[in-house]
Amino acid sequence: MRGMSSILLALAAIVVWSSLAFLNSRVNAIPPFLSVGIALAVGGLVGLVKAREWRVPLRTFAVGVGGIFGYHALLFIAFRLAPAVEVNLINYLWPLLIVLLSPLFLSGFRLGPRHIAGALLGLAGASLIASGGRLGLDAANLPGYLLAAAAALAWACYSLMTKRLPPFPTGAVGGFCLVSGLFSLGLYCLELALGGSGAAGIASGLSALTGLDWLFLVLLGLGPMGGAFYAWDAALKRGDPRVIGALSYLTPLLSTLNLVLLGGKSLTPLAMAAMALIVAGAVVGSWDVVRGALRARRNRRLPA
Repeated sequence: MRGMSSILLALAAIVVWSSLAFLNSRVNAIPPFLSVGIALAVGGLVGLVKAREWRVPLRTFAVGVGGIFGYHALLFIAFRLAPAVEVNLINYLWPLLIVLLSPLFLSGFRLGPRHIAGALLGLAGASLIASGGRLGLDAANLPGYLLAAAAALAWACYSLMTKRLPPFPTGAVGGFCLVSGLFSLGLYCLELALGGSGAAGIASGLSALTGLDWLFLVLLGLGPMGGAFYAWDAALKRGDPRVIGALSYLTPLLSTLNLVLLGGKSLTPLAMAAMALIVAGAVVGSWDVVRGALRARRNRRLPA
């Protein structure tokens, strides 16, 4: 049942992450490092109820902050240097990297045909959703592409390292988020300082936020940039990263559905084909765990 609980926790994180595109669309006028910093800080402050669990070895804390802050910093800089469609597509390499890198980070995790097939099917579906069937890589945008790939690698490595590090409580993720948020706010202040705005620019940026802006920033911190990280950490501690990696491609599928239901977007035949590929990949990649859980439940129901 431990494997099944990890799938449920991973699905919880994925469902929450699927709201990121919709919520972010409501704050896209806010400077990226300011919005990321506030949202991550909110996600960290939520974890203050378990602040005692933040006392982890320095190496563990460095991996946590490096993963959460490093991923977001690399990704948002990539968005500034290359078109969003291509950056988003390259970013969705992280589930595939989790699957492929599992044997390198963790002993006893060999890749089977189902894991590889599930990850590749998911990648194909995510590629269709992210690119809309249109993709044009331009050498002039190479720095942005490389940073997007680095972001995907950073998140995959962070996810796998959480299983390799000495055991630490999931509550420590709150500390990772809070420090990552402070680093992001630091980058925002540095940007303003380099632009000559100084303290006045910081005050102006904060005062420009409306009540609705703060509402969506708090929702981001409670959900996809806070609460989801706790569920993700708990899922990885309990489960098989190869299966969780394959399931992660459900994120762009559910994100697209959210934009259709809440954002007024239309569902195209291409998006439906992509969804079919993603669902097929998730089923293939996680079938061994699901089948094992169903068999165990059936055996418990049999009379002794």
